[in-house]
Amino acid sequence: MSADETLPEPDRVEGAPHPRETHSLIGQSKAEAGFLQAYNSHRLHHAWLVTGPRGVGKATLAWKLARFLLAEPADGGASMFGDVANPASLDVPDEHPVAHRLLALSEPRLFLLRRAWDEKAKKLKSVITVDEARKLRNFFALSAADGGRRVVIVDTADEMNPNAANALLKLLEEPPERTTMFLISHQPSRLLPTIRSRCRELRCHPLAPDDMAAALTNAGAPPANNPTALAALAAGSVGEALRLTNLGGLEMYQEIIALFTTLPRLDRARALRLGESVVGKGKEPRYDLLLGLMDLFLARVARTGASGAPVVEAANGEAALLSRLAPSRFAGREWAALQQSLGARARHGKAVNLDPAALILDMVLKIDATATKAV
Repeated sequence: MSADETLPEPDRVEGAPHPRETHSLIGQSKAEAGFLQAYNSHRLHHAWLVTGPRGVGKATLAWKLARFLLAEPADGGASMFGDVANPASLDVPDEHPVAHRLLALSEPRLFLLRRAWDEKAKKLKSVITVDEARKLRNFFALSAADGGRRVVIVDTADEMNPNAANALLKLLEEPPERTTMFLISHQPSRLLPTIRSRCRELRCHPLAPDDMAAALTNAGAPPANNPTALAALAAGSVGEALRLTNLGGLEMYQEIIALFTTLPRLDRARALRLGESVVGKGKEPRYDLLLGLMDLFLARVARTGASGAPVVEAANGEAALLSRLAPSRFAGREWAALQQSLGARARHGKAVNLDPAALILDMVLKIDATATKAV
């Protein structure tokens, strides 16, 4: 495999190092310890489903495990007398040859299955196709360069189309010798049950605020003006925190709160400006972000009705607004139902290329109507 630096990588968060470039994994010590224990007990499963919310370090963990396995002796470190000490950590020195080859995507014993570049459309494909999955058979048909183990990373398994998933399933049913597969998944419930049943789960959890701050520093992100609000919006996801930082998410959410503070007397001019702010070429990421933040706002309103206002505000004045919009459990249920219906509306609107400003205004008007009943 070789890296083509001119093409975008589907598994890289914009503005952050690629997971293969991040050797320091923060906040997932439990998952690391679980894998190391399985390795040292010589009960290493052939396939691991690395799960958890988006952006908490799943891919970084998978690359760290791949680096460890490919750097370790093929026999697991055991001599004929079984007297070789088990490794105490998964760390591999940066100067190790395997580390260098993985960084350059030139390690012959690693196969990375991810969305491919569509040369005709000049963009990344939206799914992992069966053609990409079938390349695994060619990979396994070749003997490992030194007779050692091989590693496969699927990033993400959620993006496989049905044919690709079935092709991978056949390999999981009859795994090649000395091969370990890591399937990264944000939503494992959507995978084929037969795929899940053939994998051992390795779960990653949202990061605590201190861990998130350290991870953002490692990723080279500038210090946040309001780290508490950023942590609240990102929900423990470093990837989401980076996206929010790069696209001005904190400022956008503050504008959403300011707009809805006027409810149930909607400021239509302000609503129109918000919708028009994501219209135009190159603004698709901000459009996606705005839809995501609208959904998050509705979720936080619904939770307020069920359990009270959040302890940590994600924007100035948020707690007071949420408490006013959702003063009861009944109101919370109304907002939860609206979140579901507007989520479906947003997905349909994007699918049929509805004008972003029109879609945003439509959503805001429905929020205004619900506020009129709730307040």
